[in-house]
Amino acid sequence: MGNPVLEVRNLDAYYREGSRGRRQVLHDVSFSLMQGEILGLVGESGAGKTTLSKVVLGLERDYTGEVTHHTIWPQMVFQDPYGSLNPRMTVGRQVEEPLLLTRQYSRTERRERVEEMFRLVGLDPAYLTRYPRELSGGQRQRVSIAAALIQRPKLLIADEPVSALDATIRAQVLELLLDLYEQLGLSYLFISHDLSVVEQMCDRVLIMQSGVIVEQGTVAEVFDDPQHEYTKQLLGAME
Repeated sequence: MGNPVLEVRNLDAYYREGSRGRRQVLHDVSFSLMQGEILGLVGESGAGKTTLSKVVLGLERDYTGEVTHHTIWPQMVFQDPYGSLNPRMTVGRQVEEPLLLTRQYSRTERRERVEEMFRLVGLDPAYLTRYPRELSGGQRQRVSIAAALIQRPKLLIADEPVSALDATIRAQVLELLLDLYEQLGLSYLFISHDLSVVEQMCDRVLIMQSGVIVEQGTVAEVFDDPQHEYTKQLLGAME
């Protein structure tokens, strides 16, 4: 592994709850994500996984502690590709949108870049003019991955990226993510409740319970010799 692309230190995060004030949802979270690493983040619903990803992305501001990026801003691949895409825009335009905002590329350059990205994720550029409703779930997730990669980030946060897909398509998208990881020299923060997927994809894993990282280590260490009772419960449910 190389140098860190992301460092999180002593992170506490809070949610506002109307007149009742703040509720703490992350407690003293610390970890590093290294260049070329796939780091899994595992926990049940409500454990704080998505909150952590939002803090890392700058979408949640109510926190204390340090979040240090050593690369350009990371991008996100969401669980529900249909929900993350605008139904009124063609998918080609949506992948192009970040390039439009930078104003650094001509129309021809943008078109070439988007076509290149579609091919990279296994989509024919003929799909550029289609709308999300005209694509399958797997194709929409490929579009979402293309949109996340169009600015060439080195860190992707994948939040349950295959949980909404059927088993066959899930395997194809996971294979695509691994191919892109190798081709583009990416790092991933891979969020999942599915331990079998984490075992397949990840180098190291963080186990989160109620906003606390209760265990971390290599996949082999954590899966073969879990130390925390919560980790043992999760692995027991996997059998």
